[in-house]
Amino acid sequence: QVQLVESGGGLVQAGGSLRLSCAASGRTFSSYAMGWFRQAPAKEREFVSAISRDGKWTYYSESVTGRFTISRDNAKNTVYLQMNSLKPEDTAVYYCATAGRLSRRSDQYDFWGRGTQVTVSS
Repeated sequence: QVQLVESGGGLVQAGGSLRLSCAASGRTFSSYAMGWFRQAPAKEREFVSAISRDGKWTYYSESVTGRFTISRDNAKNTVYLQMNSLKPEDTAVYYCATAGRLSRRSDQYDFWGRGTQVTVSS
């Protein structure tokens, strides 16, 4: 079992920044890839970003490329999502999740956190 706890969400004005954190426990953190997904009201969950086990490889959705940066600190069992130039359409609940390998597909992720709300005002 893996426990994931997201933090760092909140209310920010358009153009602002937030850094999300996801703390993991229960398994060897460095043994799995990590992903961030988000779900806005009345919309399906969508992929945001993912990072490989060693942090060398990253994926981003087209909508966040150039604005968001994913990183991880295996010594701290934590993955981060730095979000800059936020837009109202970034408003959603953000979830972190674990996967056996780097993927954009949500069905490849097995353990999920409960999410943290990000609200961007215009």
